[in-house]
Amino acid sequence: MPESSPPVAPAGGEVLHDRDGGVARITINRPERRNAMSWGVMTGLREALALAKADPEVRVVVLTGAGEEAFCAGADLGAMGGAGHGGEGPGFLESHAWRGILAGVFQDLWHLGKPTIARVQGWAMAGGLGLALACDLVVASDRARFGAPEVNVGLWPYMITVPLVRSMAPKKALELMLTGRTVDADEADRIGFVTRVVPHDGLDDAVDELAATLASKSPAAVSLGREAFYGVWDMAAGEALAHLHAMLTLTNQTEDAAEGITAFLEKRPPRWTGR
Repeated sequence: MPESSPPVAPAGGEVLHDRDGGVARITINRPERRNAMSWGVMTGLREALALAKADPEVRVVVLTGAGEEAFCAGADLGAMGGAGHGGEGPGFLESHAWRGILAGVFQDLWHLGKPTIARVQGWAMAGGLGLALACDLVVASDRARFGAPEVNVGLWPYMITVPLVRSMAPKKALELMLTGRTVDADEADRIGFVTRVVPHDGLDDAVDELAATLASKSPAAVSLGREAFYGVWDMAAGEALAHLHAMLTLTNQTEDAAEGITAFLEKRPPRWTGR
């Protein structure tokens, strides 16, 4: 098994990144602010995701927040109101561009080529809710709380609309955005936007078990299959089936597919190469 890499902070300590075997863990490191997203957090997330994407040893990414209180409480409204990249008040266009960085984080997650797990131990609010739901899977503590409360301060959760409507019935997403109400972990499970709810003390074990399961699969099949899943999301049925037909043939030509079939016939564990 590859050795673990030491934690590194791509953005001055606000985002931590480390690897244990095939599992990379990215941590928003602002527990004193409920891991609210600042300029440094969002640029740090993009840098950490780029590192994970480029690292051939990484097979799964776990995204979480530091401390016990929050996964991510959303945007740091104080920072949004008065601080751009250089710490000075930004102009209109700079502010507009800054607010769009979250969309880049979502795109980075969707195009990572590797499965992602959100480990939600507490509050996941506003942009933090979108960040969790932009991950492929969401494992939540029974203490987790979710919501899109922007309407309560005269705003609207524009940027998280896409991950929300990809994770639940559109009218349910709209209801959460219109009311701004908070959803507990059990209701989140019923709505269907979390993968699994576990006792708080068992959260790390549940996330580690799921990450290990995903890391044990063929990297080639996971990467191609995950890409196809997102690729056909908005396609018409006929176009989607044609695309999936082509992907099936492509996947069958990989070394991992040949190895998987051989290992099955020989009744032994497969030895994946990711090719």
